[in-house]
Amino acid sequence: MASYNKVILMGNLTRDPELQYLPNGTPMAKFGLAVNRVYNDRQSGERKEDVCFVDITVWARQAEICNEYLQKGSPVFLEGRLNFNSWETDEGQKRNKLDVVAERVQLIGGRQDGGGGGAYDQASPAAAPSSAQFSGQEGPPTTDDDIPF
Repeated sequence: MASYNKVILMGNLTRDPELQYLPNGTPMAKFGLAVNRVYNDRQSGERKEDVCFVDITVWARQAEICNEYLQKGSPVFLEGRLNFNSWETDEGQKRNKLDVVAERVQLIGGRQDGGGGGAYDQASPAAAPSSAQFSGQEGPPTTDDDIPF
């Protein structure tokens, strides 16, 4: 039987990315992501909010870009895969953790200096994103008359 491991998340960073370099020089960044879900409680009819906190790991050039452009509170849209880790503590207790390895991170929202969002796909690490990808200006500016609805 075939397997499929794909995760798509949109949320806000809970902490600044932590950039590290492996001994072989490969960049790796880790950050937390908060994903909110709003729903109506069936019994009380109240509107409630649930928050899921997810640890994210990003590799290669994408890790450096996340470290440069993201900070606590930044909104992001990402695609990746689930990763299961298991280890034993010094006291002999078994621990397990499920996290997400991001394969594509898209910056959404704006930067403090007025720039927009952009995307970087880890599948093409040699191609660094252009400044247009991060400025949100991929074409000529539009006016309300250009929008068809």
